[in-house]
Amino acid sequence: MLTRILVVFTLFVSSLGLTGCGVQEIPRAKNETDAALAEITNQYKRRADLIPSLVETVKGYAKQEQETLTRVVEARAKATQVTIDPSKATPEQINRFSQAQGELSQALGRLLVVSEQYPDLKSNQNFRDLQAQLEGTENRITVARQRYIETIKTFNNLVSVFPTSLTNSLIYHYDKMPQWGGDVSEAEKQAPKVSF
Repeated sequence: MLTRILVVFTLFVSSLGLTGCGVQEIPRAKNETDAALAEITNQYKRRADLIPSLVETVKGYAKQEQETLTRVVEARAKATQVTIDPSKATPEQINRFSQAQGELSQALGRLLVVSEQYPDLKSNQNFRDLQAQLEGTENRITVARQRYIETIKTFNNLVSVFPTSLTNSLIYHYDKMPQWGGDVSEAEKQAPKVSF
């Protein structure tokens, strides 16, 4: 009987000790970072999905701007080809992804500047709707990136700060994750201007 009580007490004390040492927090934080990165990818995909409609709308009004339209389509194709695997994200992979998205942002900015030269286009309801959707998507991308940065910070703190770092080194062996935006390209610094 005493042995049974001692075993139950030991298991109880051990379980309390495990809850504060990161056994659950570290995998949760890893899952949060993966989900946050997936949300960034989702928002970039949403933006890429809006581009063909935007290009078609502008094409009808600005036939002589074929070079700009071609650049947008090419930048979209390049941006959709560069992907990130959340479980294996390296600083180089994040930088390539950021650079491709930044080039797309720049191309979109040029397209929207060109569209200012066409008053009929600016008054087109379809174009205004697409413009509003694009602006909303850019805001969502910014929010998603901020959330991802925070989840990376939380995860990195768990795997590098005692006592949870001890649990990480004994059980999980996770490395710190690279933070988004270490090397921000010039293209990425300039979000497309969508106001008229």
